[in-house]
Amino acid sequence: MAASVFPEGFLWGGAIAANQAEGGSFEGGKGLTTVDMIPHGAHRLAVKTGQEKRSSFKNDEFYPAHQAIDFYHRYKEDIALMAEMGFTVFRTSIAWSRLYPNGDELTPNAEGIAFYRDVFAECKKHGIEPLVTLCHFDVPMHLVIEYGSWRNRKMVEFFARYARTCFEAFDGLVKYWLTFNEINILLHSPFSGAGLVFEEGENQEQVKYQAAHHELVASALATKIAHEVNPQNQVGCMLAGGNFYPQTCKPADVWAALQKDRENLFFIDVQARGEYPTYTRRVFAEKGVNVLTEPGDAEILKNTVDFVSFSYYASRCASADMNDNNSSAANIVKSLKNPYIEASEWGWGIDPLGLRITMNMMYDRYQKPLFLVENGLGAKDEINAQGEINDDYRISYLREHIHAMGEAITDGVPLIGYTSWGCIDLVSASTGEMSKRYGFVYVDRDDAGNGTLDRKRKKSFYWYKKVIASNGADLA
Repeated sequence: MAASVFPEGFLWGGAIAANQAEGGSFEGGKGLTTVDMIPHGAHRLAVKTGQEKRSSFKNDEFYPAHQAIDFYHRYKEDIALMAEMGFTVFRTSIAWSRLYPNGDELTPNAEGIAFYRDVFAECKKHGIEPLVTLCHFDVPMHLVIEYGSWRNRKMVEFFARYARTCFEAFDGLVKYWLTFNEINILLHSPFSGAGLVFEEGENQEQVKYQAAHHELVASALATKIAHEVNPQNQVGCMLAGGNFYPQTCKPADVWAALQKDRENLFFIDVQARGEYPTYTRRVFAEKGVNVLTEPGDAEILKNTVDFVSFSYYASRCASADMNDNNSSAANIVKSLKNPYIEASEWGWGIDPLGLRITMNMMYDRYQKPLFLVENGLGAKDEINAQGEINDDYRISYLREHIHAMGEAITDGVPLIGYTSWGCIDLVSASTGEMSKRYGFVYVDRDDAGNGTLDRKRKKSFYWYKKVIASNGADLA
């Protein structure tokens, strides 16, 4: 076997999120959160994007987050399966409303803290390092209703209190932290991304970028607190990654692609460099945006992250003539179809070389270690007559992307680790479906919430176990 290009101690594992896996939405003192309000079906997109207000449930709708895959009760079984594959890292998130049910309390819910201590201790028992996201697409609904969520400056204080609670309560169990998951998705899916709901006639760009400022200040403050609580803590930001290619070499298309990249990278520019990039002046002026700041914000933003984490599913394509009629949403971000690459069942372009391109660009830009914390193929899996799930299409996708990751490392890009998305099947954030599966482990549950929730190993489970055992050298 060839020597591995992956460094010794490289972290191999998988990722889930509380809001897509945990369930137990009405147990353990947990409060309602934004994702609890997002239904499966026709109204999902309108609610996710903040165009349709929701503060109560409808009897004729199904809310997949309420039970999800029941990780809340089955985490020991699930972590044991991860350990069987050889995971050395497991990415998950804390549900803010499990620790602070309303979000604005002065003291946390002890039952919530006990639950996560047990989860992280179970990881450590199996030699697995937890990588924990503080805010992964969930905001306590009380903060949305009472304060308008992240449009309100008070959110910085509430988030800082919550972050400090996490860093202190889980000190010694968790050292790798992420502040906000896919922070740039706030621009594309404002309610699921940041709890934003719009009023008729208001400048939505103003609301989004003001909320973004509050999140960026809160993220920097959390980073500062993490380092004060324990200097060994490593804090990262998190980007929904994937470069935009110009559709042609027409200069106007190249400029359109650069602007689209900047729209996404703006958040990481601030989190990794510690200040607003100069290009935002013109962007804000043209959008009619006036971000209100407070004295001291510029100083707080200097608390930059230790590493840059990102998701990568697909590259994207842009042109000067791009509009809603000629583009489709891949992971909620609009993109033109790229004729040079294949696409998944859900229209996401499959582009392993795009991962290498993205990694090189990001390291060139930030000069900070990278961590690939989401990557995978959503597909429909079938159980055959022998009871097997032969997901060779998933193995092929992951093989090519892990190879590309290795090429980027050989290019000189430092990479801390890799956590494939949805290592155990979970509820899709984009569509609310269970049938859009990512995992190495199959969960018996359908799009309407029916099923036993029993777990079953797929063919990819054994393949990934071999990849990890070889430190990425054996991808056959």
